[in-house]
Amino acid sequence: MTTHLPLVLLGILALLVVSAGIEDIRTRQIANWKNAAIALMAPVFWWSIGLSLSPDVAGQLALAAAMLLLFGFAFARGWMGGGDVKMIVALSLWMPVGQFMSLLIVMSVGGGVLTAAMLVVHAWRSRRRDDTPPMEVPYGVAIAVAALISLREPILNQFS
Repeated sequence: MTTHLPLVLLGILALLVVSAGIEDIRTRQIANWKNAAIALMAPVFWWSIGLSLSPDVAGQLALAAAMLLLFGFAFARGWMGGGDVKMIVALSLWMPVGQFMSLLIVMSVGGGVLTAAMLVVHAWRSRRRDDTPPMEVPYGVAIAVAALISLREPILNQFS
């Protein structure tokens, strides 16, 4: 086990998150392989930082299960896209509860700002044309930004 492995994994995670955010802007979808890679790298990260099976790994799995239920409900109601839900659940495998709750707060605020901005743009376009397509919010952007903000702490603390 190398001491640089956690930092390398966090760097790969950051690249995947940025890529998912860009993809969501461009296509309003997040590829399943990106969310799967985020989720499947988490156990390697747990091993690299020495998490114990109980309570650490069990806690991460419980957090992910809770997020799947919560955001799965939001998806079922049509409030969020499936890729967004998968990305949130995959990211929950990487962070302790407190850090993840910070991610959710930043994500919510950022998503609200993004939605408000898109509503203004959509209303403006609708006034100019009758054939304006329905608005789709690339919420993956808010998730990606919140994840990067949340990840800065463990990345920067590697050097202390």
